[in-house]
Amino acid sequence: MNEISTSSLLAQMRTMAAQSSAALPGTDAAQSASSTAPASSFSSVLAKSVSQVNSVQMHAGEMTKAFESGAAGVDLSDVMVSLQKAEISFKAMTEVRNKLVSAYQDIMNMPV
Repeated sequence: MNEISTSSLLAQMRTMAAQSSAALPGTDAAQSASSTAPASSFSSVLAKSVSQVNSVQMHAGEMTKAFESGAAGVDLSDVMVSLQKAEISFKAMTEVRNKLVSAYQDIMNMPV
């Protein structure tokens, strides 16, 4: 299963914060972040998160089919938990998309 741990989430947030501060010229964090943080673009992070949501949904679908066909070792509770994880991850991704669209619209409506 694809579980998100708190420590890995915090590590990703710290990496993104270091990368964003690296973009500011003349900061000490710029030198330290460039040597420790791997280079990743926003599009690659977004594509990776969409891929993870897709894999969670695919796993839930596979578990559902296995339960429906009567495969041994697949409990209803496991199927329901995987379906809920898929639903929550999809809703979270939808909210991220909505925030991105809203930010884009705000930027486009700014007077120049």
